[in-house]
Amino acid sequence: MERKKTDCPALPPGWKKEEVIRKSGLSAGKSDVYYYSPTGKKFRSKPQLARYLGNAVDLACFDFRTGKMMPGKLQKNKQRFRHDAQNLAKGGKPDLNTALPIRQTASIFKQPVTKVTSHPGNKVKTDLQRAVEQPRQLFWEKRLTGLRSSDITEQVLRSMDLPKGLQGIGPDAGDDVLLSAIASALHMSSAPITGQTSAAAEKNPAIWLNTTQPLCKPFTVTDEQIRDQELKVFQARRSLEEALTADGLARAAENSRELLQGKTA
Repeated sequence: MERKKTDCPALPPGWKKEEVIRKSGLSAGKSDVYYYSPTGKKFRSKPQLARYLGNAVDLACFDFRTGKMMPGKLQKNKQRFRHDAQNLAKGGKPDLNTALPIRQTASIFKQPVTKVTSHPGNKVKTDLQRAVEQPRQLFWEKRLTGLRSSDITEQVLRSMDLPKGLQGIGPDAGDDVLLSAIASALHMSSAPITGQTSAAAEKNPAIWLNTTQPLCKPFTVTDEQIRDQELKVFQARRSLEEALTADGLARAAENSRELLQGKTA
C-alpha cells in the first residue's frame, strides 16, 4: 500500500490527512482516507470526526474524502431538505418503502373480465384473492443469499447463529436463507410464524409449500428459550451502557489533556 500524509487546512492546526492507496487485490487503485488529531488519534469516518470535535468545528459542508470545505454540497442538501419539507407540507407522503426485493411473477389466476354486450344481465367478475395479495416467485428468499452487513470500516459482521430447532427446507436451505426468510416473515406479516406444518412440504416443497410461512420445519418456542433470550438482551444492554460510559470518560480525559497541552504550549 502507498501512504500519503498531508496537512488538512480545513481542520484546526496540527490535523493530518492520510490517504492509503491499495496496490493489489480486487480493490487495487482504490484509496482509504483517515484523519489524525494533533495527539495522534485516528479517525475513519466523518461521524467519528464530528463526535470528537463537537461544536468546535462546523463539518456540515466538510468533504471527508477530499479534506476540503464544500459550500455547494451544503447548499444542495438544504435545497433537497427544503423540497422534501414542501412536499410534506402539501400533503405528500415520506418515502417509507421497505419492500423486499421480491420479483412479481405473471399471474396464473383468473383475471377480471368484462363482457361487452348489450344484455342487461352482464356483470364484471373479479378475483378477490388477487386483489388481496400479489403472487410471489417461488423460493424468492434465495435472492437474499450471500448478502452481508458491514460496519463503517467495511468489515463484514458475523451472522446470527440460529437455534437448533430451526431447520430449513427446500433447495439450498442454508442458515442465511432461513434467517432472511424468518426476518421477512416477521416484517411483512402479522400472522403467527409456525413454519411449514404440512409433512408433504418436506417431500415436494415446490407443490405443497405454504407461501405465507418461511422455509423451515415446524417449531415451537418454549418459556425457557424466551427467558434465555431476555437474559441475552439484558446483558447486551448492560455491555453497551458500560462501553458508552467508558467512551465518554475517555473522551473527556483526552479533551482535558489537549486543553492542558494547548495552555502550556
